[in-house]
Amino acid sequence: MSASISKLTPTSLSALLCARICHDLISPVGALGTAIEILDDPSNTDMHEDAMALVRTSSRQAAAKLKFLRLAFGAGGSAPGVIAASEIIDLSNAMYADAKPDLVWDLATDGVEKDRTRILLNLVMLAVQAAPRGGTVTITRRGTPEAAEFKLVSEGPKVRLDAAVDRALSGKAPEDGFDGRSIQPFYTSMLTREANGTVEASADETKVTFAARFTAPAA
Repeated sequence: MSASISKLTPTSLSALLCARICHDLISPVGALGTAIEILDDPSNTDMHEDAMALVRTSSRQAAAKLKFLRLAFGAGGSAPGVIAASEIIDLSNAMYADAKPDLVWDLATDGVEKDRTRILLNLVMLAVQAAPRGGTVTITRRGTPEAAEFKLVSEGPKVRLDAAVDRALSGKAPEDGFDGRSIQPFYTSMLTREANGTVEASADETKVTFAARFTAPAA
């Protein structure tokens, strides 16, 4: 299996991940800039109330994204440990408060190991992306620390599994090469292999399913 896994240099991987993070943050940060320009313009006083509403919304979105992405893509602190299930849920719900699909949680645990939490958050990103027209994303965790499984099911109109995402999640480069969008499922596959797990995606006309399985305790 290892022979079929695509390789990236550390510099390429970091550059692509930075591009993905910037893509997620550019919208609220750009909106903040627009609102501030309106507030600084004395000829637009009639729009100041709307601008302040935009500041509040955009700052909330930017903070939620930063907190989520810090744990999904970063170390979240160097020491190993367990992330409370309530924190995982709160981070994800805040990140996708304005997204079209609703998140439905059934983790059946008080906490998740930190390295597996990073995998779960990345799978949440993929599952939300798979339901662009809304619907539900149901997130479950079952098993024991030695044999745990995450399953995320996206259901709704126009659910789809992008071919590049499917290929990257299997550890292979998309046909057109990696970009800021496809690097994230590839990163998810890297994290899962490092945690002694496997990850896969499947789709039919009504749903897209992402599943990660672990047969040994996370290191």
